[in-house]
Amino acid sequence: MRRVIINIKKIVQVERGELVAKRSGAEMSKLDSVDTGYIVIVGDKIAAFGKMEELYSEPLLADALPELSEILRGETKNPRVSKFADSEIEKICSESVEIIDVKWRMVFPSFCDSHTHLVYAGSREIEYIDKIRGLSYQEIAARGGGILNSAALLHNTSEDELYRQTLERAKEIIAYGTGAVEIKSGYGLSLEDELKMLRVAKRIGEDTPLTVRSTFLGAHAVPLRYKGRREEYVDEIISEMIPVIASEELAEYIDVFTEEGFFSVEDTDRIFNAGMKYGLRPKVHANQMSCSGGVQVGVKYNAASVDHLEFTGEEEFRALKGGDTVATILPGSTFFLEMEYAPAREMIDYGLAVAIATNYNPGSSPYGDMRFMMGLAALKLKLTPEEIFNAVTINGAYAMGLNETHGSIAVGKQANLFITAPIPSCEFIPYAFTTPLVDTVILNGEVV
Repeated sequence: MRRVIINIKKIVQVERGELVAKRSGAEMSKLDSVDTGYIVIVGDKIAAFGKMEELYSEPLLADALPELSEILRGETKNPRVSKFADSEIEKICSESVEIIDVKWRMVFPSFCDSHTHLVYAGSREIEYIDKIRGLSYQEIAARGGGILNSAALLHNTSEDELYRQTLERAKEIIAYGTGAVEIKSGYGLSLEDELKMLRVAKRIGEDTPLTVRSTFLGAHAVPLRYKGRREEYVDEIISEMIPVIASEELAEYIDVFTEEGFFSVEDTDRIFNAGMKYGLRPKVHANQMSCSGGVQVGVKYNAASVDHLEFTGEEEFRALKGGDTVATILPGSTFFLEMEYAPAREMIDYGLAVAIATNYNPGSSPYGDMRFMMGLAALKLKLTPEEIFNAVTINGAYAMGLNETHGSIAVGKQANLFITAPIPSCEFIPYAFTTPLVDTVILNGEVV
């Protein structure tokens, strides 16, 4: 199927020529766009985009299949079109063209949510009431709440029921404009239950149009059966969990909650060494509640991202500067837990690459809407709209290893887009963050 989106008021976050991997520092203020434009989608990829007058000069709307074939074969020097194999061309040219007239609305690339715990059982609103009554996150956890509560709920939930609950959340975030998502395990805390979580995450990637990246987070908390024997649980993660998860190809990443009261830098070292031998790239829950050393150990192992970062300063900034590791901020958790926000403004001014994600989970961020995160980023982190859009698209894609295919509107990239309701400007999205503004979602070239 060929789809041509026409009469676009503004196409936001476009890239031409050589693509950027991520944007850092002052580069995060760059946000290229095309006014009064069109986009051509062939199959599940973006084949061309540009201004409306360019489309009319290239009769792609007409039934001129030889000319379309010529463009697809790469026999034109037009840099906005992609090259396809002959077999693909024959198939494409036998299919019809669907024209989508958006009537001067805006088009954005789908959000890339690079940190979620989307697979979980039940909810934890009772702990929310405890929080209202004055208990801290640590106090709730100490009395059996928090992660251990979710682990108990998950253990007693069948895989099919867990899938059903997760599928509802997946549909929810798609409707909010998310097209790629990272899903962590970590509410299992045993081999059997961690496998159950990761199998569900895999099914979500197979059964929905979401692009899913999975992360093994066995080191999320110490289960009750190992109370007072954390090192022995780390031994189990290394000797039993990692080999099986890797052999079943259920995760691309490995994560550790490196924090006082959870796992130490030494534990993280051991787990990352073991995981990397099986091809799992590190990520880190770092510096959420204290200066834990999680940033430094993440950089040491070339982690894809270090996430949370409420407690960070120049020492951590220096460790991250110039490296491949993205600083991922999770303002939904900070909002829910009423903590001090991560110094994202200072990070960008220092020259770092910053991503923003939801941390969608039942205990500290029961929100899957990236637009809410964008509103918090503007109000609480003091980021500009351009910086925010880069944080939730290109840099989020990079934090999941998807930067070559997702995160921007570019020829050859995945056709993951959303069309807005009528809005006056790009800035309106983080400004009116509770107004329903995602009108139409296109994932993998299909209208969802």
